[in-house]
Amino acid sequence: MSHTRYAPARQRLQRSELAVPGSNPALFAKAAASDVDYVFLDLEDAVAPGDKEQARRNVIEGLRDIDWRGLGKTVSVRINGIDTHYMYRDVVDVVEQAGEHLDTILIPKVGVPADVYMVDAMVSQIEEAMGLTNPIGIEVLIETTLGMANVEAIATSSPRLEAMHFGVADYAASCRARTTNIGGLNPDYPGDQWHEGLSRMLVACRAYGIRPIDGPFGDFNDPDGYMDGARRAAALGYEGKWAIHPAQIGLANDVFSPPADEVDRAHRILAALAEAAGEGRGAAQLEGRMIDAASARMAENVVAQAAAIQNK
Repeated sequence: MSHTRYAPARQRLQRSELAVPGSNPALFAKAAASDVDYVFLDLEDAVAPGDKEQARRNVIEGLRDIDWRGLGKTVSVRINGIDTHYMYRDVVDVVEQAGEHLDTILIPKVGVPADVYMVDAMVSQIEEAMGLTNPIGIEVLIETTLGMANVEAIATSSPRLEAMHFGVADYAASCRARTTNIGGLNPDYPGDQWHEGLSRMLVACRAYGIRPIDGPFGDFNDPDGYMDGARRAAALGYEGKWAIHPAQIGLANDVFSPPADEVDRAHRILAALAEAAGEGRGAAQLEGRMIDAASARMAENVVAQAAAIQNK
């Protein structure tokens, strides 16, 4: 193990993440009452330009009026991109007026570390000026080729950074990929054309202690397609996936929750290795297979995830 290590960012349960348009406040309470782990109130793509200011007011009111944390939800706001004139007011107004109720800010279309630094600096100044004592986290969307080319540097851009999300729709557009189905596969490609991007972002996240989250699957009438994509992301090591419709929440929670038999085996691995260690052995056998310290690390991940779900 290298002497250079990066401590994990604040850990949060993020199996499912529901996108809620800031322009539709009638959906806020429904999102808060759902089984989703994470909610982001959207000021960006889901809101038409003429509705941006009203959506911002809606989001501030929703953050202040709903007890998101009491309902077991992590709540985030996706601001507009830093290349727009909406962004600075999103940060200033939301953090000044409702920052004490906000867990994270989601920055779209991050291309370079300086994009994150800009938001970090603004939030830091507002927190100090307002006397906010609970630091607001930052999450980023990797959804352009520039962002993917700089994904390792972005992962180290801020101590506030908690998670990266793979934004497959804008990423496809940035790649000029031949697809119009958000998150779906192109039958002309021999496999999953998003695998390389998902894998590269995953490595950057895990190397620097950031949570990796898979993005949207556009066809909410195709649960099988959603599940296939979620399983591929989970197999790589992703912690969760977006839900753009309430029907996708349960699917995500199911895929990113370790099955009971997997949790049971993880506990047995740890018990067998503890017994072996007591006898002066570094490895053991369980069900005809060798297990060692690497097995313990994998088992500990499963047990920790199960505990987080149990404690929600």
